[in-house]
Amino acid sequence: MGWDDARARAALRAVFDAAVAAADPRRMLADHLPERPAGRCVVVGAGKSAASMAAALEEAWPEVELSGLVVTRYEHAVPTRRIEVVEASHPVPDASGEAAARRILELVRGLGPGDLVLALISGGGSALLALPAPGLTLADKQAVNRALLASGATITEMNTVRKHLSAIKGGRLAAAAAPARVVTLAISDVPGDDPAVIASGPTVPDPTSFAQARAILARYAITPPASVAAHLARAAEETPKPGDLPHAEFRMIATPMMALRRAAETASGLGLSPLILGDALEGESRELGTVLAGIARSVRAHGVPLAAPALLLSGGETTVSIGRGPAGRGGRNTEFLLGLAVALAGEPGVWAAAGDTDGIDGTEDAAGALVAPDTLARARAAGLDARAVLAAHDSYGLFDVLGDLIRTGPTLTNVNDVRAILIS
Repeated sequence: MGWDDARARAALRAVFDAAVAAADPRRMLADHLPERPAGRCVVVGAGKSAASMAAALEEAWPEVELSGLVVTRYEHAVPTRRIEVVEASHPVPDASGEAAARRILELVRGLGPGDLVLALISGGGSALLALPAPGLTLADKQAVNRALLASGATITEMNTVRKHLSAIKGGRLAAAAAPARVVTLAISDVPGDDPAVIASGPTVPDPTSFAQARAILARYAITPPASVAAHLARAAEETPKPGDLPHAEFRMIATPMMALRRAAETASGLGLSPLILGDALEGESRELGTVLAGIARSVRAHGVPLAAPALLLSGGETTVSIGRGPAGRGGRNTEFLLGLAVALAGEPGVWAAAGDTDGIDGTEDAAGALVAPDTLARARAAGLDARAVLAAHDSYGLFDVLGDLIRTGPTLTNVNDVRAILIS
């Protein structure tokens, strides 16, 4: 049975859906819970999955007296009975996130050693826990956040800066909860699954410094508001360092590699030979598209690094550097795909899909898109110059015109991007 367009598209969508399902907190959170507490159990959390994690916790512990608050992105709330859910803005923080973070910090203060704080943390939590350090305002944080998002800085670099502008990130939440036991249940969306990077590590020690935060802003030629520059230069109170939080424990319940392995299993069941290239690929989105196009060509021409029919899988978070010119609509995944399509130049027998597992590529209403051998030809027929669209960062618009966007709606989980290239 050959690989025609319909079969290839269906396979890619099945692979992507399997990756998302592998990170569903409703399926795995219960397996990672600690012993039920003797004292109070206060639940706090932040991220795109925070509400679904809270609902899963309530289902797993129906007899435990739970209270607390989690903050999630707008349109990501789910019904809960005992844990309050608040919505706020992502990726640029807003007043709702600031108010929620302030309340969360107050909820964990004054607890005793017999009490338990359960922190439900996932991707997006950094922007949603927007509590400025003393002397800073939300507007200060918003300005720096916007500049970082447009700079091409990695998620690790962005979170290093965020921690040092915050009253709650970089371990400060766990420090405020002492002497209560703090157990964090986390869904990773960062390269390497570093607990200190996920949501800017509100409950784990922070190995970074004020000096590193200043260096990152300088590296990307970002001039922060005067109050931010003064705060970073003053470096009055460092974040908790390794060894400072002995009462805090961290448990990972879902990761990008877990999602990629599930995707690979699905691909094998569909008659494809899967190869996971890695779960932490970074760099410019369009440039990664060029690199992976070269690997796809090698599979077709030489059977290297594996023979067709094959599926190349990868995860991680790439970047889109906007620069100073005007920019259209797009995200990491659609820009990657358009870069891939341009590099493939209509190569027969190659299809691809890429999407963010949270269902939102950047700030758009699509998770990502699909590329086919005829993508460039159909774009030309629609009056679109793919290279010009790529230069204008308007990849969303091109795939929207072609009808090739992947729309899932909010998935209520987030293990970052999944990219799949099918070579027949």
